[in-house]
Amino acid sequence: MEKHQLRNFYIPEEQSFYLLNANDAKKLKDWVALCIEELQKLGYRDIELVGKGAYGFAFAGLDQRNEQCVFKFSRINLPQHIQERLADEAFMLSQLNHANVPRYITYQLIKKQGILMMGRAKGVDLEQYSLRHGRLPVRLVIDIAAQLAALLKVLRSHHKDGELCPIVHGDIKPSNIVFDEQSGQISLVDWGSSVFAQTDEQGQYISNNVMQLMSADLQTSNARLGDVYFIGTEQRLGALSSPRFDEQGVAGTLYALASGQSCRFGRKAIPARSLGLPMEFATILDSMLADDAQLRADAGDYFLKVMPRLKQLVLPELRLFDDNPLLPVRANDETKELDTVVYSSRKSFLREHSEEAGIQYVDDVQLERYYKNYLEGMGETEKAFVAAVSRLARYPVVGGLAIHWQQQGVYIDCNLHLYDAGLYSAFSLAVNNVVYLAQAIGKVGIFKACLFNARQTIHLSRTSTEHPFAAAAGTCIPYEVASTLSPDDSSKQHSYFEDGKDPDEQLVLPDAIMADIAKLNLIRHSGCIIFEVTTLYMKIHSYFHLLDPAKEQEFSALLANIVKNIPLIAGEGVGGFMKLPHKDTRFFPHQIVQNARYYPANPKQSSGLSS
Repeated sequence: MEKHQLRNFYIPEEQSFYLLNANDAKKLKDWVALCIEELQKLGYRDIELVGKGAYGFAFAGLDQRNEQCVFKFSRINLPQHIQERLADEAFMLSQLNHANVPRYITYQLIKKQGILMMGRAKGVDLEQYSLRHGRLPVRLVIDIAAQLAALLKVLRSHHKDGELCPIVHGDIKPSNIVFDEQSGQISLVDWGSSVFAQTDEQGQYISNNVMQLMSADLQTSNARLGDVYFIGTEQRLGALSSPRFDEQGVAGTLYALASGQSCRFGRKAIPARSLGLPMEFATILDSMLADDAQLRADAGDYFLKVMPRLKQLVLPELRLFDDNPLLPVRANDETKELDTVVYSSRKSFLREHSEEAGIQYVDDVQLERYYKNYLEGMGETEKAFVAAVSRLARYPVVGGLAIHWQQQGVYIDCNLHLYDAGLYSAFSLAVNNVVYLAQAIGKVGIFKACLFNARQTIHLSRTSTEHPFAAAAGTCIPYEVASTLSPDDSSKQHSYFEDGKDPDEQLVLPDAIMADIAKLNLIRHSGCIIFEVTTLYMKIHSYFHLLDPAKEQEFSALLANIVKNIPLIAGEGVGGFMKLPHKDTRFFPHQIVQNARYYPANPKQSSGLSS
């Protein structure tokens, strides 16, 4: 069968440090230590790693005047033309002098290593703020919108050498906006995708010089891709760069912040008009995110025009939603440092819901690494659902969920343990968004997800396939024990096997391990165990919560036996099992779109929670 080429290169989601094999983890630690050492040699102090991405690392520290600075390093193992993007970013940043943009300080090369130095924006990025607070208050959404609208006007009217030369940021999203809670001011950071616009907002070429127009390449876009979860259609499809790109980034960002999501794709199932926003503002957002290009452009113009007026609205905080979780969520009293990872049947889900011919012929390695590429062939609600499940793993949570779509509605089994009670409200909204998006998906199917703590992952390696994997002495699979036997009816306990084989599993476990898992299945507990095997490495992810303390000796012995039988595992792939504490299936009817709900025209007459 002919190999289908990937249309675009999308960066895979950042992998947890705790899932790196020992060799890769050491490389990362050594590289970070080297960067810190170089910065200290230059006279900076209190250096800390503040971010890392596909192209580089960002550090923060203090200069000789005790001012906060950020240092951006490109990854030295990237091709030279990719490393040079950091110099491009430095140049674009140097063009700007604005209160909502970090100040450019300098760019220098040290031993072929590019370092961009800039001021540090004060506060926390809005993705992290959103994860902590859930849906942002209407007042705050409007204030952020007003600042972004004002900044877009500045970028659109930028001049260079006396001529109009608009700047496109190209990657506006919550994580690239830093918010200072004390002052309310935002800063737009990460200008690595910024370019000079090739066309203005009306689609006219940017140039007053006929010779420039004749010599310019007006067929090839200079735009960088940006985050596919937030950029608009034209930028994703490679159109000539335009200020409209940033209008789309702003619209997606404001929608995500108002809805407590991590992407723009939920807009059909959970439209802006359902988010308790003022009617005019909600209509603007829905129109900016609409399918019709002319409507998007008109709404973008209107947005820039009216935000100074909308900023003057009186918007006291009202309780317009009941955000109690629609699925079982238990907030533990103790707070734990977890590094949550979600393992889900997302690959098969993408295959089932893709409208793109040929996706079934792409091998698993490609699909795992580039799965964002295949979001292109899915409906927007399916994209949003995948992103909503991923968002759950941004919290300190363990557990699992199994979703069954049937003709009559959606059946969801779920068990989630949150290890930070302060995040309960925000996490509940994230869970509810999964439900709302699941309700809007009409196809029959199954989706399963396990959430585990990557810090407890067991790493094994071998020098060649001729040798079996073996665990070091003292290796054990961790588990927790309930203080007392749960009063839930044991006849309703959930089984490892009742949801059937996960469609993404390729690894066949040996009979001895399967026999131990079958015995574990008879003991009251919840959790999961996942074996992930490549040629020279094996990872064992797990989360176990024993609900019957009287069976701890037997439970522990079975887990020890599984570890002892690891050398019997042959082949490569992923295989695992998930067990919920008991059968507590929740039913939700299909609902293609959430009902409209606006901020009241007269908040003084509002009684709070609206119907």
